[in-house]
Amino acid sequence: MPTYLVSAAAGRLDAAAKQQIAFGITQSHSTATGAQGFFAQVIFDDVPAGNHFIGGKPLRSDQIFVHGYIRAGRTADQKQQLFNDIVRVVQEGANVESRFVWAYISELPPAQMVEYGKVLPEPGGEGEWLNAMSDEDRDYLLSIG
Repeated sequence: MPTYLVSAAAGRLDAAAKQQIAFGITQSHSTATGAQGFFAQVIFDDVPAGNHFIGGKPLRSDQIFVHGYIRAGRTADQKQQLFNDIVRVVQEGANVESRFVWAYISELPPAQMVEYGKVLPEPGGEGEWLNAMSDEDRDYLLSIG
């Protein structure tokens, strides 16, 4: 499951903006990688004033940081599409210029990731992974998205 951490100054993103960004990042990940939506989680971190600095100076409220942890094995084109989409989604959801959006992707070997109680498959193996689950587990995941 990709985990996307979105950090911004406390109060910068309201509930509607967070919902729009979370939905957009989830859709962007699915579009770029082909993975189902239930693989993506988006966590927001409201950074209190005085706790984040850039260039030794307090964070400007317009800066928004997205750090995604994804399974290794995606192509350069897939990752570029993902970056482009994340920047667009954050721009639209937060009503901010692209110069204020920072995005990073860290890749983890799927064999070193356990989600929903199962070691994750290699990219492209999601269907087999899902079909190998019990009906109850599969129905639960499919109900998420």
